[in-house]
Amino acid sequence: MSGLPEHPFGRVEADGTVYVTDNGTERQVGQYPDGTPQEALDYFVRKFDDLAAQVLLLEQRARAGANPNDVAKSVSHLNSQIQDAAAVGDLQSLRDRLGKLSGEVAELGEQQQEAQQQAVAEALAHRESIVVAAEELAAQNPANIQWKQTTAKIDELFAQWQDHQKTGPRLPKNDANALWKRFRTARTHLDSERRKFFAKLDADHKQARDAKQAIIERAEALAPKGADGVPEYRRLLDDWKAAGRAGRKHDDALWAKFKAAGDVLFQAKAEVDARDDEEFQANLEQKLAILNDAEPILKMTDRKAAREKLSDIQRRWDEVGRVPRAQFKQVEDRLRNIEQHVRKLDDEHWANSNPEKQARQTGMAAQLNDAIAKLEQDLADAKAKGNAKAIKEAEEALSARQAWLKVIGG
Repeated sequence: MSGLPEHPFGRVEADGTVYVTDNGTERQVGQYPDGTPQEALDYFVRKFDDLAAQVLLLEQRARAGANPNDVAKSVSHLNSQIQDAAAVGDLQSLRDRLGKLSGEVAELGEQQQEAQQQAVAEALAHRESIVVAAEELAAQNPANIQWKQTTAKIDELFAQWQDHQKTGPRLPKNDANALWKRFRTARTHLDSERRKFFAKLDADHKQARDAKQAIIERAEALAPKGADGVPEYRRLLDDWKAAGRAGRKHDDALWAKFKAAGDVLFQAKAEVDARDDEEFQANLEQKLAILNDAEPILKMTDRKAAREKLSDIQRRWDEVGRVPRAQFKQVEDRLRNIEQHVRKLDDEHWANSNPEKQARQTGMAAQLNDAIAKLEQDLADAKAKGNAKAIKEAEEALSARQAWLKVIGG
């Protein structure tokens, strides 16, 4: 026993010279003359521990998904350090671990490359879907586009593009540029069509504003006419509807002015109507009395008497004159009902006394009478012969023709 400290992969001499056994070969790694042999050996063991810690850290980085190229460079650099390292420990185990790690890194690099290619393919497909959606919006007929919704959609697609550009994988430059060119073309086309649409809309609104302002001036000029201006105002209302929209900011204000001009006229008309209604109230009472006299006509069936009484009613009616507007339809409808009853009596009379109809009925009656006489003879002959079948047929035919004759009054 020398009394010197021992180590499975190295030794130290009394003068502080330290040796390592590496792959069965002993080589000197250094000297630590200012300390004890134990301190000298411990110093070089710690250097091995530092190398082992670097290998462990590299293994952890690889398992965590570090960039394979960076890990491979670190493996190569650490391998060169371990090759003739001034350290005491199982250096070959570190080399073996680095060798295994190098293979894993190569495999990981291939996997990551495949994943990267897959991610790029998916990113290209996503960008393509954004472009296609934008192109579909741009392909719409400009006359049918709802600009508020379409503008919101294209803005949303642009936001998706920007977000994907920031968070998605880096795309091949040529592919990315080609997709952006398509998206930009669709977006620019929509912007151009939108500007055209709103420019035309502004022009249409201005034209409508000018037309409505002119209509307002004509309506306001009717004020001196009072109630007599109402018919012209109603014609102006038709012009107003045909003028179109003047824009949300202006339509309400313009309508308020136009309506105010009409209110002046309708107020004057309401005053006239009120005076007329008061004046015509006595007429209403007279016409109601006439209707009471006229309504018994509804139960009459004598055409001439009903016509004479109605003529007297109509004469008295015309002599009375106008009634208040609110009751006009009510009383006129009651008189129309009586007139229709008398007209119906006339229609029925002329229908029954129509010479052509009477002639048709006379001719038909003659034919039926002849047929009946023949059938009566046939029946008598059948009875004489005792032919039951012929008797039944003759009786049925005779009964039918007698019924027809009764219908036409022959």
